[in-house]
Amino acid sequence: MDSYPSIQTILDDFIQYIEANSPLSASELPNIDLYMDQVTTFMDEHLKHSKRYPEDKILTKTMINNYAKNHLLPPPEKKKYSKDHMLLLLFIYYFKNILSINDIQKLLTPMTEQYFKNENGTDMTWLYSHIMDIEPEQSKRVGEDIRRLSEDARKIFADCPEDEQEYLQLLSAISLLSYDVYMKKQLIEKLIDASGFLNNESNSKKKK
Repeated sequence: MDSYPSIQTILDDFIQYIEANSPLSASELPNIDLYMDQVTTFMDEHLKHSKRYPEDKILTKTMINNYAKNHLLPPPEKKKYSKDHMLLLLFIYYFKNILSINDIQKLLTPMTEQYFKNENGTDMTWLYSHIMDIEPEQSKRVGEDIRRLSEDARKIFADCPEDEQEYLQLLSAISLLSYDVYMKKQLIEKLIDASGFLNNESNSKKKK
């Protein structure tokens, strides 16, 4: 019979995981333009820790072409992608499991118009770095939330028979996490829908 780690072990290991794996920093990206194959290889190597299964792909040619088709990513120059392209791809990577293509487009259009290839100092590197600089603090908050959730999941069915405890703790932990994600996703959508800036026609116009 296979031996599986306890739920508590999984939660503790994940806290260590988020503390050890910071988002890819702008300084880690190449300062030279890359062909599409080089972009996908770079992303797959540097974000492999986030894969659920070893065979999963972080980024593919089809994904990049779809992002361009949906006006999320400006076209490459002479078939090469710049550091600004890479930073946009990172934003898309972090957004895509939570937001719709339409919502991502609303968020990224003003970003692309204002910061992509901006030579005045406030460029994509400046923007991405400022946001990711507070990541360690955010990771700490997430870890604390997981610890509290773990304690709550253990308490909910503490009086139930011991042979049911593992499943009930698992169900409780997943339910609490799912509700947390559900509520935060709703908040994100409300922020997008209520933003006059993102919904202003001149700011949401697709780039030709």
